[in-house]
Amino acid sequence: MNKFISHISKIGWCFDNTYARLPEIMLSRIAPIPVKDPKLVIFNHNLSKELGLNFSVIEDNLLPSIFAGSLLPQESECIAQAYAGHQFGYFTMLGDGRAIVIGEHLSKNNKRFDIQFKGSGKTPYSRNGDGRAALGPMLREYIISEAMHGLGISTTRSLAVVTTGENVIRETPLPGAILTRVAASHIRVGTFQYVTMQDDIKTLKTLFNYTINRHYPELKDTSNQALSLLKIVMEKQIKLVTDWMRVGFIHGVMNTDNMTVSGETIDYGPCAFMDNYNPETVFSSIDQYGRYAYFNQPGITKWNLARFAETLLPLINNDKDKAIDIASKTINSFGTLYKKCWLEMMRKKIGLLGEDSKDENLIIDLLSWMHQNKADYTNTFCFLMNENIQENKIYNNQGFISWKQQWQKRLKLHNNSPEKSLKLMRLVNPLVIARNHKVEEVLKEANNRNLNPFNDFLKVLEKPYEKQTKTNNYQFPAPSSEKKYQTFCGT
Repeated sequence: MNKFISHISKIGWCFDNTYARLPEIMLSRIAPIPVKDPKLVIFNHNLSKELGLNFSVIEDNLLPSIFAGSLLPQESECIAQAYAGHQFGYFTMLGDGRAIVIGEHLSKNNKRFDIQFKGSGKTPYSRNGDGRAALGPMLREYIISEAMHGLGISTTRSLAVVTTGENVIRETPLPGAILTRVAASHIRVGTFQYVTMQDDIKTLKTLFNYTINRHYPELKDTSNQALSLLKIVMEKQIKLVTDWMRVGFIHGVMNTDNMTVSGETIDYGPCAFMDNYNPETVFSSIDQYGRYAYFNQPGITKWNLARFAETLLPLINNDKDKAIDIASKTINSFGTLYKKCWLEMMRKKIGLLGEDSKDENLIIDLLSWMHQNKADYTNTFCFLMNENIQENKIYNNQGFISWKQQWQKRLKLHNNSPEKSLKLMRLVNPLVIARNHKVEEVLKEANNRNLNPFNDFLKVLEKPYEKQTKTNNYQFPAPSSEKKYQTFCGT
């Protein structure tokens, strides 16, 4: 075993575990539960290099044990984090029920990352769960989180997936697996909610100061650090949800425990991408009333931020009424800030330079036409970029032709040119997304131990804004079906 530890030390891990120094009430110290026969399914070489890690110095047969948690780096310090959350609007005390952070790795440029094993066994927060995860959902998080990274959207990343050699029991027995997730941190709105429920101002201040030091040290010089934190987290979340809207992504479970203060997308359970444009689109099997539908995502972001603001009230002002007034004004500015960000994004999607008073109507008219005619969201913008996509007869529709004439008039304003517009559009409009039916196809093959389709899809998703040899294979929406596509938590 000493020989193994010696080899592991050459990988380049550089752990500096600061979260583990926080008050014990916020975490539990627990190691991953050993598994029977781990086998490596997929490993992210690109991410490994970005982290400054070199796994080529060890024997391949050790990799599965490392990513199953059986061979831990010496400096690792395993913890499960406590947090709470509003789940579909209802408050619940939670925590890492099937995940363990093994430590915080510092990359060569001194960036700090949580290294977390997801599906690593029971923790004190597991409640009635088994603490394990199935292979399908872990591979799903891998491919979609990496697709989001390729799209330039802030997200947690996936370093590896291993099978455990054991089944997990859901509706049927499924192969168990562990995902290695990499995140700027796992501090959530729900983390602050958990501490607030302890009615312990000292611990709240400790968490607050820790968050400032870890993510936003530039706020230390501001006159009201708590208000500044609220504002910057709101800015990050507005940018994030605007990016989701840009590519037709639906998170599916925007509970407060799934909103990070770092502004990263986290947890890829019932998420999916929209094909035909419909603002009411919902994929999650448990979202019966459309709380987290596509068009509701900005409003839920504001709601979650209001819950975050509530936790910061004692730090914003000693006078509770004044604190509420100050925080409310900030939260109430969300709508204006989001609309500005959204309009800027949509202008880029249709190649508009500068601003014109009629831009919003032009954008809404396009979206309305897409909704009425069940046009594909991604491919409509590809068509506007002169991409040769098949099955584009829908764009011979008279309504679209009329809209296009108005659009072309607008393009001529502000010293614009076709070249400038196209360049702008190509920066924000992907040619390919992780379409749901394609994700299901490659997951099915992967479950049957055929990773080739999975890896081919990943390769294209790495550069979604570029035309690649196999791009056309992934550009078509799902075939028409009366069966509604559903996603499940399952992670």
